[in-house]
Amino acid sequence: MKRVITYGTFDLLHYGHINLLRRAKALGDYLIVALSTDDFNQNEKHKHTYFTYEQRKQLVESVRYVDLVIPERNWEQKASDIHEYHIDIFVIGDDWKGKFDYLKNEGIEVVYLPRTPEISSSQIKKDLFDSGNI
Repeated sequence: MKRVITYGTFDLLHYGHINLLRRAKALGDYLIVALSTDDFNQNEKHKHTYFTYEQRKQLVESVRYVDLVIPERNWEQKASDIHEYHIDIFVIGDDWKGKFDYLKNEGIEVVYLPRTPEISSSQIKKDLFDSGNI
């Protein structure tokens, strides 16, 4: 069984997220999503989410490609997650290209998937803000 892991905030879940999750799952048999906690988003990523961790977790768990959702609490946990969950493939969007190549030293494959170019949570938030709807 090939185990795949990906990381992200997945706020305002949209079809770009679904595309990423579908393509990640296609690389293996079991997909784990490490979902950034509220504390991690605020204190380390300096992101403000619309939905709380628990709300985002519920949404991501409902996606048929996802087998397990775990909390992402810090940048450093990736290597320990790889060992704890017996990961074969690490997947992330190509806007991070090269950033996680060091994980190959853990004996896994690192894959950078192209993002869906016309959609992003940041753009949705900006569009809603600019329109006065939030």
